[in-house]
Order: sequence, then structure tokens, then C-alpha cells
Amino acid sequence: MTASTKKLSDAGVSIWLDDLSRERLTSGNLQELIDTKDVVGVTTNPTIFAGALSNGAAYADQVKELAAAGADVDEAVFTITTDDVRDACDVFANIAEATQGQDGRVSIEVDPRLANDPEATAAMARRLSDTIDRDNVLIKIPATEAGLPSIAETLAEGVSVNVTLIFSLERYRAVVNAYMSGLEKALENGKDLSTIHSVASFFVSRVDSAVDAKLEEIGTDEALALKSKAGLANARLAYQVYEDSIGTERWKRLESAGANRQRPLWASTGTKDPALPATLYVDGLVAPNTVNTMPEKTLDATAEQAQITGDTITGTYQESNALLDQLARLGIDYNDVVAKLESEGVEKFEASWAELLETVQTALDQAC
Repeated sequence: MTASTKKLSDAGVSIWLDDLSRERLTSGNLQELIDTKDVVGVTTNPTIFAGALSNGAAYADQVKELAAAGADVDEAVFTITTDDVRDACDVFANIAEATQGQDGRVSIEVDPRLANDPEATAAMARRLSDTIDRDNVLIKIPATEAGLPSIAETLAEGVSVNVTLIFSLERYRAVVNAYMSGLEKALENGKDLSTIHSVASFFVSRVDSAVDAKLEEIGTDEALALKSKAGLANARLAYQVYEDSIGTERWKRLESAGANRQRPLWASTGTKDPALPATLYVDGLVAPNTVNTMPEKTLDATAEQAQITGDTITGTYQESNALLDQLARLGIDYNDVVAKLESEGVEKFEASWAELLETVQTALDQAC
């Protein structure tokens, strides 16, 4: 482990890699990152799988087998991606055991085309969990309004969930409610709450990208002075929501029954603006019981240059609220920004899924 990644881990932040490919698994690269950079989990999404499969040499043999068996493109994508996630779960099995399931987690997302169909989303979540058949898998369900009941239902059946695409504080509060509702139902169903885990993935840099574009349009000194601050402020206030939630009587009852805390996960932590420090969303989001999922470029920068000085979230809530108030006074509507980001997030994953299907269909056709 590098000094910086160890400091980050010691401060209570779990480092998860935001990337997975078969090449990482077969080359030993994933294990190397575990050994040298304190990586204790992996997240995936349709964009990541599309990128991995577009460089398809590592998948060629399996694609030929699937083509020979007459698999259609949806079946082929399901088989390929669940195989990768199952193998990654095995790589992290020792970490999962050592942390009682808190880390050593590998996330896989439900088909984003189902985002507005709660029943179909919950059904696919169960199918993914059953097919992968590893205790340390997390099923990713987007935190759309339609996704909330799917999250609760999936948890009620004892399946661990990574709630993704959270941008707003209001939606995060609804996610917390869905988590507790799911656990309450799981308890009624006789499930062991200690085996159910969850993270709430709060997106960071995309907030800055959206807000900064509006600030540049305004163009005043006051506006430009607020650039690249909204993402951190929003995420820090999300941590306040987390702290408030674990202080409620409702949560204390669940925790006494064995429930695990749903940790905040900082997603989209690679800086989009090259003028910004590469570790802005790492250094600025350090607090106990959190996860930071990083693309490899950000992970490398964290290992080389992160300035980990302890907790950089608690105690910032007044300042963070003031920042959002300043944006409102400039005419930037917080609710409009986060609603658009959620909609765009689903659309981007749908586009990546379509690209993934096209890539695999082409490979299947060529293999016939």
C-alpha cells in the first residue's frame, strides 16, 4: 500500500475501483491493485462493460461458445458480465470475509432499460444475485423514483444493493427510507439482517460540471469564484443526512436487530476539468464509514499525490449550505440541476447498454 491510500483507508474511507474487465482478472492486475493500492472493492456499470467488451480479445473464446450454442445478444451479455463479476467476487472473497461483508464487494447493474419498471428491475436484481451466487455481490439499482420500490423489495428478499445515480439530497433521503423499509420487511420475512449490505452512491463531479457551466454563463466575479465547489458541498450535506439517519430511533431498532449501516459512496470522483487537482474529490470527501469509488487514473493520482489530513466533511455543513444558497441567489435552481443530471444519467447508461449490445451482436455474428 502507498502512504496516501493507507492514510485514506485508516481515515475510514474504503477504496473501490470503478472499473472491471476480464483482462484485469486474468492478468493479475486487479490483485496487484489490492496488494499495492489498498483497493477493497469494484464497481461496474454499462459504460465500463461496453468499454471492456469493445476490446474483445479476452472474450473471443466465450463469444464463439455462446454463438455456437445459439445464444441471443441479451443472453450473451448477461452471461459474459455475470461471469466477470463472479470471478471478481472470488478475488475479493478474503477481504469480504475479513470485513464481515462490508468490503470485498463487486457491483453489477440491472439493465438500465428497466429503470422505470419497478417489478422488472426487482426481478432482474434477483436473477443477477442468483446467477452470480456470491455473498459479496452488490446489485446496482438506480435511485429513480421508480427504482425506490425495487430497492426496498430487493433488500426485503435478502439481496444486498448498491443504490446508484443519486444526485439530490431529497432523493438521498428517500433512498435512506427505502433502505430502512426494505430491512424492516426483511426482518418480517425472517431474513438475517447482518447478511444484508448496501451503499448509497452519491455522484460528485457531474454536479460541478453542470453548475460550473451555468456559472460561466453568468460570468461575474462572484459567479466564477463559486466554480468547482458545488459537488463537494452537495456530497458533504449528503453525509449530514447519513449522520442524521443513523441517529433516529427507527434506525437504532434495526441496528439492534443486526442491520448494517448503508454507507455513503462517492461516485464520479474523477475530475472533469484538467485545471482542477486530480484528487479534489478524494481529499475533500474524507469521513468515517464512506466509500470512494475511483477510476484508475484517480486511484493512481491518489496514490501519488493525495493530501489526506483527516476528516474533511464533518463541520462543513454550514459552509456547504451557504454555498448552495449563494448559487440560488445567482439564479441556479438546485432542483432543476439534479433532476436533469438524474435523467441524463439514465440516458447515458441506456446508450452505453445499446453500445454494449451492438458490440456483442457484431461479435456473435462474426463468430457464426
